[in-house]
Amino acid sequence: MSDDNSPESLVAGLLHLLDVERVGDDAFRGRRKPGGVGRVYGGQVIAQALASAERTVDPDREVHSLHAYFLRGGSEDHEIDFAIARDFDGGSFSNRRVVASQQGRPILNLTASFHKREPGVSHAMEMPVVPQPEDLLNEAQLREKYIAMVPPEMRALISQFRALEVKPVNPAAWAGLSGGEPRLETWFRAPAPLPDDPRVHRAVLAYATDYSLLGTCTVPHKLSWMSGAVQGASLDHAVWFHDDFRVDDWLLYVTDSPWAGRARGFNRGRIYTRDGRLMAESAQEGLIRVRKKKDEAEG
Repeated sequence: MSDDNSPESLVAGLLHLLDVERVGDDAFRGRRKPGGVGRVYGGQVIAQALASAERTVDPDREVHSLHAYFLRGGSEDHEIDFAIARDFDGGSFSNRRVVASQQGRPILNLTASFHKREPGVSHAMEMPVVPQPEDLLNEAQLREKYIAMVPPEMRALISQFRALEVKPVNPAAWAGLSGGEPRLETWFRAPAPLPDDPRVHRAVLAYATDYSLLGTCTVPHKLSWMSGAVQGASLDHAVWFHDDFRVDDWLLYVTDSPWAGRARGFNRGRIYTRDGRLMAESAQEGLIRVRKKKDEAEG
């Protein structure tokens, strides 16, 4: 992997990662992340699956929703194959099913629905009042601040550069230190310009929706991913695309968790443009297990 961690290089790498290769009429291949170690980030699989499905739909039909189930953890060691089923093409809507596989084994099923744009009634929930991103530290700066809580064996993984710039509004909640309501607000953006193609922005947004969503249900319990105290995995994931947006402008991700129990947590998200437009929503249920401390496990 390149040692160039400039915003331009990180964004170019993300665009390359999400640019799937056509290998058949309705078959595509997603690249592996250069230098990736361990399990594939769920947002990558979703974004590549969406990018594959969009290649089979008329350009005047925009994705308005996707629903995905994670079946197995993907490996960073292999590329991902995407097979598309063209289930429906009607007068206004199209529907596609995608199976993502590695080495012949399915790791994700995704269904996406596409709609030809048309006028209609309009309303939306208001964006909460929060500090502006210029007044906040980004994740890289916060990791340095909280590095003492990260076990030595996890520091290299935690310190990896992300392609998107992320700024939590409440760093203590983000770090699992404050407790309180199961809610997070997070600003994010691509730190360098993206192409004008709306499909690129939708793919990058789908990639980003997996960032802070699952962690929301751990906030009341003062659990931190950085400490290694939590074992988690996405089980299913949904995104609804409402309006036009650019991911190279700041977007606010407002997430909450209405319920957690039975080793699962349910989380919802709303994404706003900086001028207050609600332009996407998400939902996810995930596996949440609290790891026993070493002395407890041995006791």
